[in-house]
Amino acid sequence: MNSVEPDRRVRLRRIHISDVTTIETWPAYPPEFADLDYALRKTGWITEFSTQPDTWIYVAEHSNELIALTILSATAHGEAEFRIALRADKLGHGLGRIITDQTLAIGFDELGLKRIYLFVRKNNQRASALYQGLNFLHCGESQILVNGKQTHFIAMELFAHDFIKPMYKNE
Repeated sequence: MNSVEPDRRVRLRRIHISDVTTIETWPAYPPEFADLDYALRKTGWITEFSTQPDTWIYVAEHSNELIALTILSATAHGEAEFRIALRADKLGHGLGRIITDQTLAIGFDELGLKRIYLFVRKNNQRASALYQGLNFLHCGESQILVNGKQTHFIAMELFAHDFIKPMYKNE
């Protein structure tokens, strides 16, 4: 993790159709995250979630550049699954926490969700630590076939009453 305080001027907005091509051309992830790269490509998360009802897809902008994609997709009344993908060159700069905070705030405050959950790869300790730091709790484990490969996941959940709003203001 970069020891420099991250620039907090990150703006989250709903995705536009013109953003899709930009995201699909982002550079590939480094080898340690190569299994996640499919999420950003033509048959990835945008294609998977764009036609699902009660799904909100956002992009994060920083210095007029798209740097991340987040998704909240309702799975039952008052709850949604959360997903995030940062542009490869933005990993490890503290931006994931800022963008996750903003997405959670939208989910709980604007959409009225009571529970947001996620699945994180068991070998992704950096992401697990981030989510634990945001008060997500471990609620299960599973193995899921992703792109023809068995992948181990940890399920984590956060309830609205446990969400701590960020202390900083997004400028």
